[in-house]
Amino acid sequence: MTTSESPAPLAGVRVLELGNYIAAPTAGRLLADFGAEVIKVERPGTGDELRNWRLYAGTTSLLFRTINRNKQSIELDLRSEFGRRTVLELVRHCDVVLENFRPGTLEAWGLGPEVLSAANPELVLTRISAFGQTGPMSDRPGFAAVAEAHGGFRELVGHPDRPPARVGISIGDSIAGLYAGFGSVMALFQRDVRRTAGLPPAPLTERVIDVALNESMLSMMESLIPDYEAYDVLRERIGGRMEGIAPSNAYLCQDGDSIIVAGNGDRIFQRLMDLIGRADLANDPDLRSNAGRWARRDELDEAIGAWTAGRPAATAIEELEVAGVPCGPIYTAREISQDEQYAARAMIQRFDVSNGAEVLKDVGFPGVVPVIGKESLPIRSLGPDLGEHTEQVLGGLLGLTAAEIRRGTQDLEEAS
Repeated sequence: MTTSESPAPLAGVRVLELGNYIAAPTAGRLLADFGAEVIKVERPGTGDELRNWRLYAGTTSLLFRTINRNKQSIELDLRSEFGRRTVLELVRHCDVVLENFRPGTLEAWGLGPEVLSAANPELVLTRISAFGQTGPMSDRPGFAAVAEAHGGFRELVGHPDRPPARVGISIGDSIAGLYAGFGSVMALFQRDVRRTAGLPPAPLTERVIDVALNESMLSMMESLIPDYEAYDVLRERIGGRMEGIAPSNAYLCQDGDSIIVAGNGDRIFQRLMDLIGRADLANDPDLRSNAGRWARRDELDEAIGAWTAGRPAATAIEELEVAGVPCGPIYTAREISQDEQYAARAMIQRFDVSNGAEVLKDVGFPGVVPVIGKESLPIRSLGPDLGEHTEQVLGGLLGLTAAEIRRGTQDLEEAS
């Protein structure tokens, strides 16, 4: 936990977030979690469309409150002259700009990299798009679903006798957000190194961080490409297993719950087979290496499944843990909310939160990762109301009066 004597790692960094949906806002959340001041620019009237995603009640989803925590919200229309001028003035006071519009959009608004860099020659511009800012596909729009398929990920999710499945979150957006946050911090580190060395700011090309959703997913695909290039191996969907690793799967227990058992280490496999009463498999020379076990994965899964089917999940886990076999339950949100391990590290933090229609009491939100010290840093605030900080930010940073802010908004309304 940080204290007044030990500020958060990114304290003093100011970020202007022009993002919508999940990817750029995830990068902004990561930076905000560790102390950066993140100013989120939202479309007047409607705001970030994420406010309405998974909206079970009210006007603001808890998805928005989660991904946009620790930020400030201001309303600006970037297509208007007032919005453009205001962004350029804000850029002079910022270290990083995050955006995830379709390539060319900022340029069309007169806010391209050269214009932003002219306003702040040390600015880091982090851009997230479906396929990157260059290349023959750069101008194509695309959400994470498209990028996950294009990056090779979707082909490996699900069972071989069914069409590829999707995992239950926008993982392509989230991973791209992680890379965008990392790239932003990397560029800030380079900036400080150059300052210390007395060098001029890095050229613009080195201050533009270009994150593509499809490339972010490709980077997670381990040896997918070299295995194909070297051995002509095309990996396939294999359900709950992991290619080339056995036994490791989900197994159904007597009470209807499933557990994960990872018995794929050589010595761990021996202990697992002894536990389930299969000395024949434990002593089989063909199963002493992972390659041999993978070749007989169906037989091993059947043996383990027969053992788990004879006991409740909790009993199976207890016996496996005593034997030193990695295992665990498959949690839902209910179990996570009540888990002692998460609680001990402040990974569930509780707030009263408004959905726009009512205040929901004592709602848990996921903590800050990674941990610095012994537990999660505290969440300072949940995702803000639309435009909650407009006057505070534009007045405090730019010296605009409330009347000037209203006049700019009125000019926009009259023009539209």
